[in-house]
Amino acid sequence: MASKPTDKNNYTIDDIAKELGVSKTTVSRAISGKGRIGAETRQKVLEFIEEHNYRPNAVAKSLAQSKTFNIGLVLPDNHNTDNFSFFQQCMNGICAVASHRDYDILIAMSGDHSTRQLERILDNHKVDGIIVTRSVMNSAEIALLKAKDIPFIIIGYAPEPDMLYVDNDNQAACTELTSLLMEKGTRSFALLGGDESYYVTRSRLQGYKDAHVRNGLPVNEELIFMNMNDNNDISPAIDKIIQQQTDCIICMDDVICSLALIQLQDRSIKIPQDIQIASYYDSNILARSVPCVTSLHFDARSLGAAACTLLLDALNDQDVRGGTIPGYEICLRESTL
Repeated sequence: MASKPTDKNNYTIDDIAKELGVSKTTVSRAISGKGRIGAETRQKVLEFIEEHNYRPNAVAKSLAQSKTFNIGLVLPDNHNTDNFSFFQQCMNGICAVASHRDYDILIAMSGDHSTRQLERILDNHKVDGIIVTRSVMNSAEIALLKAKDIPFIIIGYAPEPDMLYVDNDNQAACTELTSLLMEKGTRSFALLGGDESYYVTRSRLQGYKDAHVRNGLPVNEELIFMNMNDNNDISPAIDKIIQQQTDCIICMDDVICSLALIQLQDRSIKIPQDIQIASYYDSNILARSVPCVTSLHFDARSLGAAACTLLLDALNDQDVRGGTIPGYEICLRESTL
C-alpha cells in the first residue's frame, strides 16, 4: 500500500482508494450510497473514513451525490438600505440552517428590470434549489423557476396551491393591532400603504379593513393611500390626513412610517398629542425614533430559518408542507399613548 499522507485531515478520495486498494469510483459509490458496490467493500471504506475523520471536499461531494450543495437566495434589486433589515434578518436565519446542513448560499439580485443574474445561476447549474424572499404578483422570478423546473420556496404568500411557501400571518396581526387601537378609543384612521403588486401589501390592507368590520367602524376609502414610495407620494397624503383631522395614521411598514414621521415633523405636528401613528412592521428605526412608534414585530430570522429548513427537507425527498408561522408581538409605544 501507498504510504499514508502526513496530515490525516488532508485525505482525498484518491488517497483513500490507494490505501484500500480499490478504485476511486468504488470510494465515491461508498460515500454517496449510490451505484453497485459490495456490502463488505462499502463497510471497509466507511470504517476507514470514520477512523480517519475524512470529510469530502465540496467538489468531490457534489460529484458523488449529483448535488451542488448550494442554495440560491433571490433578493429584490429595488430595496433600499432602510428596509434591508427584514432581508438581513431572513438571511441570518437562512445561513444558519444552511451552514448546519453543509450548504452554502449564492445571492441573486432580481426584480422588475432583470432576472439575468438568476438565469445565469440556473443555466450554469450552480444551485440545488432557490429561496425567493418576496412574493409579487406576476413574478418573473417564479415564472422562470417554474420553466426551469427547479425546486423553490417563497417567503410570503404562494399564488398557486402547489407552491411551497412560508409566511407570517400578516392579516391577523394587522387586524389585532388596529383593533387594539380602536379599543383604546381611537376612532378615525388613515392608511399609508405600499406597492399593491406585493401580496404582503394586500394582506395588510385586508387586516386593516377586517378590524373596522370587527369593531363596527366604517372604512374611509378616501384616507387609504396606496403605492407610497417616496416623499412625493406621502407629502400630499399627509396634508389630506391633517385636513380631515384624523386620529391615527397607520403605515404598512417601517420605511413608509419613517417618511411619514419626517413629513409630520416638518409641519410641526406633535405625536401623539395632535395625531397618533403606528406601523404594521417594526424595526430599530421605529423603536429608537422620537417618539418611539407602536409597531408589529415579526421574527424575520425564524422565518428565514423555516424557509431554508423546508426547502432542504424537500430536496432530500421528505414530505414537507409550508404555511403560516404563528406568533408576532404588538409593541405599544409612545406614538399611540
